[in-house]
Amino acid sequence: MEKSDLPEVARKRANKAASAAAEPVERRGGAKENAVLQSTVRTQSRAAVSRAQARIREAVTRNRQDKLTALLHHVNMEVLRASFFGLKKTAAPGVDERTWIEYAEHLEANLLSLHVRVHTGAYRALPSRRKYIPKADGRQRPLGIAAIEDKIVQAAVVAILTPIYESEFLGFSYGFRPKRNQHQALDALAFGIGKRRINWVLDCDVQSFFDKVDQKWLVRFVEHRIGDRRIIRLICKWLTAGVLEDGHLIETEEGTPQGAVISPLLANIYLHYVYDQWVHQWRQRCATGDVIVVRYADDSIVGFEHRHEAEQFLADLKARLARFGLNLHPEKTRLIEFGRNATANRRTRGLGKPETFDFLGFKHYCATRRDGSGFVLGRKPMAKRMRTKLREIKEQLMATRHDGIDGQGKWLAQVLRGWMAYYAVPMSGSAISAFRHHMIERWHGALMRRSQRRRLTWARMKTIADRYLPFPRILHPWPEKRFIVTIQGGSPVR
Repeated sequence: MEKSDLPEVARKRANKAASAAAEPVERRGGAKENAVLQSTVRTQSRAAVSRAQARIREAVTRNRQDKLTALLHHVNMEVLRASFFGLKKTAAPGVDERTWIEYAEHLEANLLSLHVRVHTGAYRALPSRRKYIPKADGRQRPLGIAAIEDKIVQAAVVAILTPIYESEFLGFSYGFRPKRNQHQALDALAFGIGKRRINWVLDCDVQSFFDKVDQKWLVRFVEHRIGDRRIIRLICKWLTAGVLEDGHLIETEEGTPQGAVISPLLANIYLHYVYDQWVHQWRQRCATGDVIVVRYADDSIVGFEHRHEAEQFLADLKARLARFGLNLHPEKTRLIEFGRNATANRRTRGLGKPETFDFLGFKHYCATRRDGSGFVLGRKPMAKRMRTKLREIKEQLMATRHDGIDGQGKWLAQVLRGWMAYYAVPMSGSAISAFRHHMIERWHGALMRRSQRRRLTWARMKTIADRYLPFPRILHPWPEKRFIVTIQGGSPVR
């Protein structure tokens, strides 16, 4: 299908001249007035979403086994409005070419029309616009950029479905869930490896997960809890809307579009039934030793006390995933000897240091405490993540080398603070210091390229850098302390 065959709304930009023509005379300054009004509307809409979620939560508590058959009425004007304000203002437009700002010009009329179409069945999902972004390994990751109205309705449905599935999801699932983040997953993993009898670690990675999701199985999984056929039809519309690439419509018979607002929730639902529940039952029925599980999206780490159980789990997992059209990545899935006894056991067998594994941007390795008292889990930023970030910094500095030291210094300080906010965990101090040093080197190189007449000494460069860049320091507590506070004495796995 050519681009010209799409509905008119997908081909025609909003008429920007309309709003300008409607204001022939100068109005009084309204920035403060509009900001206050917008903030009030946004707050009221968020409150309406919270009330809707509370009612759904009560219904789930009363009927944990029954399907929920009346949900679409919760997708009202307030929920749609809150979903709109929750979107990123600067996000790229989809095939409709309508931006957040353009949609906001006639927000109430647009939302009212969207609300009527959703509840009368006249709403139609538009294809996603295909865009590729580079991955850390050099390959391209395909993203699907949805149209603005598809994003709004998807966000509204996510808000309605989230309290339902939060009562279903297991404790070792951390990806794309409210009040859960990467550091909580890292803390749970560190606590499990440090406090349980873990001697083997299985690093699992599902190959091309978002592209291989079986849509029929996904709809069946959703139907386990959702009995409202209107919600099911909306999900089916998004799954089968297709992707527009180079003016051609590509039909999607499998997978969920990466980048769509609804995709993280659908991925968690799929993996909950395919992986999480199966792993929990396998651990109860087949394991005799300690087993820990941490999953973030389609990446998971499973720790075992016994090697034969780890090997059996890997074989059973491959068979389980194959049943649903999924496979483990042959290069990224590894079983390694790892834990408090790994270093001594490998030394006894005449082997080298224990292997390492990567998870959520960190390299995990076996280390010892400074006083030599015992095992401690070491973590530091992955080398390829550091190289990629430093390459981006160098390119930006070279492009702005004539803009002045003050602007560059403030921008680099912001980048370094963001890097430290994620990577400044215990045991990573030397890596953070090295990252700052390499950042200064690239800044020095960019400034030296401004002119050949004057040379900037390294001592002078260090003085400039110390004026702008924060010094490395650990910002996160030890995983055991934060994890115990997070679970408050409860089990991390329900």
